[in-house]
Amino acid sequence: MDDGFVLVGAGLAGGKAAEALRAQGYDGRLTLLGSERHRPYERPPLSKGYLARSQPLEKAYVHPPNWYADNEVELRSGTTVTAIDRAGHRVRLSDGDELGYRKLLLATGAIPRSLPLAGLDAPNVHLLRTVVDADALAESFTGIRRLLVIGAGWIGMEVAAVARQAGVEVTIVEAAELPLLRVLGPELAGVFADLHREHGVDLRLGAKLTEVVVSDGRAAGLRLADGTVLDGDAVLVAVGVAPAVQLAAEAGLEVDNGVLVDASLVSSDPDIVACGDVANALSPFYGKRIRVEHWATALKQPATAARSMRGESATYDELPYFYSDQYDLGMEYLGYVEPGGYDEVVFRGDRASREFIAFWLSGGRVIAGMNVNVWDVTDPIKALVRSQRTIDRERLADPTVPLDSL
Repeated sequence: MDDGFVLVGAGLAGGKAAEALRAQGYDGRLTLLGSERHRPYERPPLSKGYLARSQPLEKAYVHPPNWYADNEVELRSGTTVTAIDRAGHRVRLSDGDELGYRKLLLATGAIPRSLPLAGLDAPNVHLLRTVVDADALAESFTGIRRLLVIGAGWIGMEVAAVARQAGVEVTIVEAAELPLLRVLGPELAGVFADLHREHGVDLRLGAKLTEVVVSDGRAAGLRLADGTVLDGDAVLVAVGVAPAVQLAAEAGLEVDNGVLVDASLVSSDPDIVACGDVANALSPFYGKRIRVEHWATALKQPATAARSMRGESATYDELPYFYSDQYDLGMEYLGYVEPGGYDEVVFRGDRASREFIAFWLSGGRVIAGMNVNVWDVTDPIKALVRSQRTIDRERLADPTVPLDSL
């Protein structure tokens, strides 16, 4: 019996996987299961345009409402998968129903990390992962004076920018010495620290948090290890996410910082593939597994996953890509750099005006590049990274030398 293909996780990755399967000619039964009530949507707007109420939710949806019926995709929203029976090729659902599969896709994404602190269950303490989260946070902006943000990663910094533009005062508490330090290194992290300070954000860096101060059942502040209490009217916890691997682990799949998959995105079970935030995938270019929690991965990996589900030979070999918008700063980043995994950063352009390209070099080779308020350069940056050739750093830094000539 052919029970068709089942896709677990109805976010961007799951929605694009359904699209890819139909585009590639799969005409069997196709079921897309998602625990949220919304149809598949993109998450970046939740900390940017949608949170700022400058972009309607409709623009974030992966497909129009009728696309699923028109393409014979059974979308079951508000449905959580509780177990995978690999031997029986079935999944168990939260309502007690079971569904058979021939091939299974895991696109379960990631879940926000928390902290071992009392007071985080107060009603004005927010996480940001879903539309419901974004709605609650955006609504809070209309009635508070100061937002306290725990964590100076991408989500924390983007939300801080939106809050400031909404007239809310913002304090960010971060354990590292600079925001985004682990991702960007000190050379670029300082750019974002300066940007937020110029917009009135109170950055408390190198700070250890010991307590969420609660008054009358609501979070009213944060206590630091030095005894300082930072007053606020709402708290955002933005300390990163963890891959949602519980389902896979309980089913006996190999997991380690995500579901372990090969370059074709096939897991340790040949009938189960994974893509998006949850997939720790072997990269042919880097020669090791990497897990990338970004929109582009969820957008592009599903086409490879779909080919593998259909039995075709497939390899995912895209370079990691992500972007951010904060105030008047827009940036794109291509490549992959682990903390301390580079020798130097070469700048091309004007850092003072925040119009530049930064290149991370290792052994004289470009391993990543980030363009800040400079556009239409991702293709040559990608070519530089893929070339793996030693680069003349003086020419690399010279804006009069065309990038594609390097």
